[in-house]
Amino acid sequence: IINAPEVAILGLSKNQMKPVFENGQFVPRLMLPLSLSYDHRVIDGAEGARFIVHLSRTLKDMRRVLL
Repeated sequence: IINAPEVAILGLSKNQMKPVFENGQFVPRLMLPLSLSYDHRVIDGAEGARFIVHLSRTLKDMRRVLL
């Protein structure tokens, strides 16, 4: 639940090894679930989705964080 004056809450869960299908086989990958809740009166849904995609791509390659 978003409480004023907050407009969004980013949630991170425990990372876990999960099987991911890649190049015709399952390989183990460390997965970190992300969750974003936001007030749609302030943040458009498309903008929220773009933010999560950007954050996910950044976290996948930590070299981007250092640039």
